[in-house]
Amino acid sequence: MTEAAPERPRELLVSGHVNVDRFLRVATFPAADRTVPVVSQSVALGGTASNLARMATRLGVATGLVARIGTEFPRAFREQLRRERIDLRGIESVAGGSTPTCFIVEDGRGRQRTFIDQGPMDNARGARYPGPWIKEYAWLHAATGPPTYTLALIGRAVASGLRVAVDPAQEIFYRWDSRTFQRLLASAEVLFGNRAEIDRAFRLVGGGGVRRLLEHVPLVVRTEGSEGATAFSRTGVSHVESRRVHRVRTFVGGGDAFRAGFYGAWFHGTPLRGCLEAGTRAAARWIERGI
Repeated sequence: MTEAAPERPRELLVSGHVNVDRFLRVATFPAADRTVPVVSQSVALGGTASNLARMATRLGVATGLVARIGTEFPRAFREQLRRERIDLRGIESVAGGSTPTCFIVEDGRGRQRTFIDQGPMDNARGARYPGPWIKEYAWLHAATGPPTYTLALIGRAVASGLRVAVDPAQEIFYRWDSRTFQRLLASAEVLFGNRAEIDRAFRLVGGGGVRRLLEHVPLVVRTEGSEGATAFSRTGVSHVESRRVHRVRTFVGGGDAFRAGFYGAWFHGTPLRGCLEAGTRAAARWIERGI
């Protein structure tokens, strides 16, 4: 990862999901064909792109979003993003059908079951791409979304002079195959993922572990939950421990907050290890109290 172009007025454009998150909290998950009582339920603004952009903006990064939502997306959530001074020119409201919604069941011990209604994020049919204003940005963080759209967006970003980080998250298991994933890495300077996602990335490039993966992308940043985070580059490995969490609000979005903290430090010129440390601080803050 190299220094962002200083002449560009905005630092980070994030593509991915902007969701309605519907939470159910239970004491324990039921066995098949069994029932457990719901302890509490809530609705929140969520999504990989939204979480990252909101925390990054809070940390001083000039951030924008690229996402598709439905017309039923709550107006209050859109106003919330606007109040937080996130650039929403890349948000496309698609008529008909549902808005992207995650149904998240948490058991209070850090485990979750998640079901997603992709809404207009299900495919790239008729999708709108950012206009000439994309050139205002230095970096594109390409997270979740249809592979055809993500690859085309990256092509437009690179042609406009942006650098690219990729972060397919859980979709690496069911949306990306070996061919499309290697195309995803072709223009990327950074790959983000948790331990399971990076293990999947190893398989998608034909095995060989980190060394093989680094043939495709110069920097791999792996989040490791309570064990911290590790960055693998062609010049070495850097690891930091996790931050102690005193209470748990939610683990959902903690990885997105890590990325925001990483970028917040990166755009201030912090060395790689310091970026990892900033990421773990942001993740702990999110888990404890959110933004």
